[in-house]
Amino acid sequence: MLTTISTAMIADGSGIFATLLGYGHTFFAAIIVLGALIFVHEFGHFIVAKKLGVGVEKFSLGFGPKILGKQIGDTEYLLSAIPLGGYVKLTGEDAEEECEDKEHSFAEALVWRRLAIVSAGPIFNILFAVLIFTIVYMVGVPLISSGVGKIRDASPALKAGLLPGDKITAIDGKAIRLWDQLREVVHNSPDKELIFTISRNQKEFDMVIIPESRKTKNLFGEEIHVGLIGIEPEPTAFITERYNPIIATYKGFQKTWEITYLTVVAIKKLFERVIPADTIGGPIMIFQIAGQQAKAGILQLVFFVALLSINLGILNLLPIPILDGGHILFFLIEIVFGKPVTAKKREIAQQIGMAMLISLMVFAFYNDIMRICCQ
Repeated sequence: MLTTISTAMIADGSGIFATLLGYGHTFFAAIIVLGALIFVHEFGHFIVAKKLGVGVEKFSLGFGPKILGKQIGDTEYLLSAIPLGGYVKLTGEDAEEECEDKEHSFAEALVWRRLAIVSAGPIFNILFAVLIFTIVYMVGVPLISSGVGKIRDASPALKAGLLPGDKITAIDGKAIRLWDQLREVVHNSPDKELIFTISRNQKEFDMVIIPESRKTKNLFGEEIHVGLIGIEPEPTAFITERYNPIIATYKGFQKTWEITYLTVVAIKKLFERVIPADTIGGPIMIFQIAGQQAKAGILQLVFFVALLSINLGILNLLPIPILDGGHILFFLIEIVFGKPVTAKKREIAQQIGMAMLISLMVFAFYNDIMRICCQ
């Protein structure tokens, strides 16, 4: 149940070390972010184990040498030296070791309880993202309005008579307030005649614009055709949207589902080689992005934390032995066949899983280093 993110590899040390130092406090902020997300993950294992009557011997914030520790009940709560995460040690976690406390042993627990405890870590990461998005939607999200900024020369918008400072209030009778709404309609309507309702100098009127079809690439690098009319948003035109707790929670779940779906599709596209393998990044890339998002503002950083939490949850659900998903797979096999996977088979599978995980981490670090060297 130990989740570990290694961040110690340094190749061509001077260049990478200098790059990391350049981030200053944002580098340490990124460490805290990673540590917090893994802590949430381990807390999921911890709290569900407690609720289901499985003993927890240790619950550590961080891993490595102990700095502080306090025994409360049957659990020792630790603050450890390396802040990149944490770990939970369950009573009887290793089925091969002799455990005197059979009543609270993880290995002796009913299979559905073990399944729930292992699944709790990734689920808590995903729920943490829901919580983040819910709070953001309650506090207020600044969104770009449908005001028109720059207009490209010889574009459909310019030919139709659209002017900078105009505001698009509707398309084909459907109300438009936000730039994202405008972009979605236009992108989905290449070479299609659209009736735009324009607000100019406190007057409203209609004009016909036909988006031109352009070839571009989507998030996954696939070529698609979209409609474009050649306009940019007004840079200072923002609308702050705030929602009550019920709607904010709904939108929090909705946003989390959207990102979860995109993450799963992205993993699938990686295996299909639609997305290049060199886009895979490791901790250095995470530090870089965290630094960029921190500089862009607290809202961007918070959204990045939620995105990272979802990714951590999904990746831990992959059916790779040594990850939570691998344990879940073993428990599902036990449910189907009525008996647990033998210790020998588990050991072989975990060795394979460890080799896969180390290979992936080395490859991610290699990509990180190549990005730095090529900057």
